[in-house]
Amino acid sequence: MIDTDVVPAVPARPRRPTNGPRRRAWTVTALLVVFMMVNFADKSLLGLAAEPIREDLGLSASAFGLANSAFFLLFSVCGAAVGLLADRIRPKWLLLAMALLWSASQAPLAIGGGLALLVASRVVLGAAEGPAFPVAQQTALSWFPDRSRNLPGALVVLGTTLGVLLAAPGLTWVMDHHGWRPAVAVVAVTGLVWALLWLPFGGEGRHMSGSDAPSARADTRTAPADAGSADRTGAEGPRTPYRRILATRTWIGATTAYFGAYWITAFGLVWLPSYLHEGLGCSTAGAARVLMLVYGLNAVVVLGQAGLTGWLLRRGTSSRWARGRVGGSLLLTSAAACAVLPYGPPGAVTVVLLVVGFGAAGAMTSIAVTTVAQLTPADRQGGALGIMNAVVTTAGLIAPTLIGYLVDTHGADGYRYAVLITAALLVLGGTAAATLIDPDRDAPPSAG
Repeated sequence: MIDTDVVPAVPARPRRPTNGPRRRAWTVTALLVVFMMVNFADKSLLGLAAEPIREDLGLSASAFGLANSAFFLLFSVCGAAVGLLADRIRPKWLLLAMALLWSASQAPLAIGGGLALLVASRVVLGAAEGPAFPVAQQTALSWFPDRSRNLPGALVVLGTTLGVLLAAPGLTWVMDHHGWRPAVAVVAVTGLVWALLWLPFGGEGRHMSGSDAPSARADTRTAPADAGSADRTGAEGPRTPYRRILATRTWIGATTAYFGAYWITAFGLVWLPSYLHEGLGCSTAGAARVLMLVYGLNAVVVLGQAGLTGWLLRRGTSSRWARGRVGGSLLLTSAAACAVLPYGPPGAVTVVLLVVGFGAAGAMTSIAVTTVAQLTPADRQGGALGIMNAVVTTAGLIAPTLIGYLVDTHGADGYRYAVLITAALLVLGGTAAATLIDPDRDAPPSAG
């Protein structure tokens, strides 16, 4: 054979990326949106059923607030503990266990029982739901690189709003026609149905913070997306201590801002329907319409923030501005509306102030999560998000009981004091977001 007979080597044509991983990523994200919808339908149930539960069980406002606060007794502790486990155990199985426990914890209450069973049910439900949001966010974000995380992160947050939007009319109809216990059964069965869907279709991806380097992206094309052996350790080298992450101004700022947003979420879930009835004199139908407006605005703001933040990041704007300043502005807007709300004239002005005050702050949840995900190395992401969630959700432990006490001691004026306290916390959170958040400055080298 002569040289001219040798067939020259032709480089193999690069394989075109398939749509499989992308489709799987959005399938998992959609399931996680539904997961959070069920989560917040569970949370909102007692607020929607406040009047029939208080009448049926003979509860004062303080006792009812205490029953709601019992939900958060183990919520924060379990959120932190399971967040740390999520750095070692596949989130798929953690999420499945949570959903099954949600349903099991509510089944006895759907059958019967009084205040003691109500409190016990809420304590167990809170323990199971405490880790839900950080682990769901960690799982969703694991399918996307940092530059593409704003939309899936916002959609998971949107699930919290959609859960209340759908629960409000649906569960109210069930309660009106069948009572509040069958409504508990509905949310319990819904959690079980979600678990059955998650088992075959759920899983975690390979785009972890700190693992978006070219070599890690190459691994993504050749390894199963939800493989249990997925590399979740980030860059090589010593592990970053949690204390290093938690001491950054960015983590402190995001957590403080998120606390303010969660406070108003707890207020809205537990006491907003009663505030509309007793504090503002709304009819049942009018209160339902206002609730729909609040959560509708929240959905618009969450998606709008995701689009704006993503656009700013693609243009090269720093996270300090794209996340910290945008989130801080939303919280301060909500604070201003809440500060004026108790003094606004009855009618349309009061409704607008309430809708803006309770609807504009929710996007900070998504901002806090994506900020900490950018800040944190892959092998510390679950713990950092879980600990943040544990700190933040203490607002849910304090707010319902405090507001119930204010209502018992001051009557309808108690709601006014509660709204002013909320405004002060939102000012603190908005200022912290605008001045402290800067993950580009605070991220350790291994976070990429």
